[in-house]
Amino acid sequence: MSENTPRIAIVGAGPGGLLCAAVLRQHGIEATVFERDTSPRARDWGGSLDLHQHTGQAALRTVGLYDTFLALSRPEAQELRAYDHTGRRIGQDDGGHAGHRVAAEDHDDHTGPEIDRTELRDMLLGALGTDHVRWGSPVRAVTLTADGRARITPEAGPTEEFDLVVGADGAWSTVRPLLSDAIPLYTGNTLVETWLHDVDRRHPGLAAMIGPGMMLATDADDPEHVLIGQRNGNESIRVYIGLKCEQDWAEHAGVDPADTGAVRAWFQSVFAGWHTDLLRLLTENEGPFISRPVFRLPYPHTWEHTAGATLLGDAAHLMPPAGQGANLALIDGADLATAIVDAVTTGSGLDAAVERYEHLMHPRGAVAAEVSARALEH
Repeated sequence: MSENTPRIAIVGAGPGGLLCAAVLRQHGIEATVFERDTSPRARDWGGSLDLHQHTGQAALRTVGLYDTFLALSRPEAQELRAYDHTGRRIGQDDGGHAGHRVAAEDHDDHTGPEIDRTELRDMLLGALGTDHVRWGSPVRAVTLTADGRARITPEAGPTEEFDLVVGADGAWSTVRPLLSDAIPLYTGNTLVETWLHDVDRRHPGLAAMIGPGMMLATDADDPEHVLIGQRNGNESIRVYIGLKCEQDWAEHAGVDPADTGAVRAWFQSVFAGWHTDLLRLLTENEGPFISRPVFRLPYPHTWEHTAGATLLGDAAHLMPPAGQGANLALIDGADLATAIVDAVTTGSGLDAAVERYEHLMHPRGAVAAEVSARALEH
């Protein structure tokens, strides 16, 4: 790096932050990545993702990981099976999940193949290098100087100054308040997650019902409850119980969320009358029940460009899950890194490059947020 290479800080080692850092490093620009997790395996990163051609897959091309992705991904996992509460299959989509339906003439095996989040993370860390992330370094404060530089104070360690701080730190971003006073809003929907392991051997009936991809079970007379089963690549099934409810639903139900037996019994009462095969998603689970309230930012969420800071992914455009979030985080990271590299190469200025990125990212995020909101309503 030359002495004119900008100092970049990325807060958050999610998919968007890692990809941005990896692209920068491949072009000789070292970014400092701050991550509160103590290691790559410190927590469960969640289920699988379908990466879309023009966002997630395009982003992986910028870092040279597209062929690796194709080798690890599961095109067959695009299948979505729909059931009613009686266990009758009422539909099947072989081309993609809700919110990602494609025209027949555009469909091929690589439209939106699934990849487990852990495999995606490992791919990105392989391109960046695990030792290029400051693990166990949550950021306590971020401020901007009068001349448009960012000061970052981690919870442990000295304050450092950077030419740009990138908020890639998700829904409750520490960086966002520098640019916007928007806060995440609870949508009135919660997903309660649990899982089953070694499903082909231990739960063959459920494995056959769900198939290679995802299943969605609903009751036309009860739109407030839904059961989702998602096949992952490690012979496990992620179960998501969809509720329209107060955020503190467990308190209202009079159950301790940590008491798996009590929660299971309550869900059996909530889904009383549903087919036994569907209820096995609730009665045969091996993991605890983890409540995941669904939040969103107001949309369109934009801000006046401010020198020294920007956002990507959920920090910029948090939205309900509908196949958009990780894809947008990845393409945001790729577009921002590409703009920075171009600025360094041509001497056109870091601040102007970030502003160009924001002009590209804002409308894209607004459209996706509206699509996700409509999907949640239905």
